[in-house]
Amino acid sequence: MKQDNSRNAAYTVDCEDYVHVVEFNPFECGDAGTLIAYGGNNYVVVGTCTFQEEEAEVEGIQYRTLRTFHHGLRVDAIAWSPETRLDTLPPVIRFCTAAADRKLRLFTSDLQEKNEYKVLAGHSDYINDLVFSPKEGQEIASVSDDHTCRVWDLEGNQKAHFVLRSPGRSVCWHPEEACKLMVAEKNGTIRFYDLITQQAILSLESEQMPLMSAHWCLRNTFKVGAVAGNDWLIWDITRSSYPQDKRPVHMDRAHLFRWSTVNENLFATTGYPGKMTTQLLIHHLGHPQPILIGSAAVGSGLSWHRTLPLCAIGGDHKLLFWVTEM
Repeated sequence: MKQDNSRNAAYTVDCEDYVHVVEFNPFECGDAGTLIAYGGNNYVVVGTCTFQEEEAEVEGIQYRTLRTFHHGLRVDAIAWSPETRLDTLPPVIRFCTAAADRKLRLFTSDLQEKNEYKVLAGHSDYINDLVFSPKEGQEIASVSDDHTCRVWDLEGNQKAHFVLRSPGRSVCWHPEEACKLMVAEKNGTIRFYDLITQQAILSLESEQMPLMSAHWCLRNTFKVGAVAGNDWLIWDITRSSYPQDKRPVHMDRAHLFRWSTVNENLFATTGYPGKMTTQLLIHHLGHPQPILIGSAAVGSGLSWHRTLPLCAIGGDHKLLFWVTEM
């Protein structure tokens, strides 16, 4: 039943505004559904979704909004905290955003009376990515066009500060080793830092620019992927500091790279937003061509479901979800 690999989204959810960024919660949160957050020009919406791939009685997708958080500014990035739980009393929702005013906002809510946020200020330019420490969730790392990577505690104090040689595009935390951080720079260099010694311990080179997005494979942390120029690139960090594999995929510059959370050979890339349509490509390392081609009206953001081979992107007043066969 393999049809043409170019297809429309399997599921869509209508939104009240343009969606700039979308993030599935990558952590177990004690609920059957999966938490998802998306951000637009003024708000962040947190909802829960269940798909027919995981629950037989669901037809397509079951989506419900839990809370809309007024943000007041365009949302540029969202990261989930591992402290988010829906099975506690009261529940805990915690996430952090990067906004157009170059500040981070740490939101905490019990979905009832308590809805608060703390502003983390220190970057002097646009913030491109952020991530929580995956074990305890007590620190947040962020990278910016101001040529820095900063690590913050939840009170907003800076715990570490790395000077980069070009704008920071992506930051990832090692899933098991809490002291290891990966930072990708626009000039094509990806460095790994030890947070204890605050020194770089390893670097990778893409040899092409601009590097727009990189991601650490959580299923196999020897693998790193990125997009630079029109290409995707994959490294095996045990073998070389240069890419093992690369392929041109997007005509109009590639924008985002994300590994699947369920399969170390599966990843997605998107083309540049801002054109009329944004291309989403899903790739498998065992196949020479993309195994799925999707497009969305001015889409942006890219995130994989925690337990399914399913990814989401944001679009014009829509969330769009694509499912791939493994």
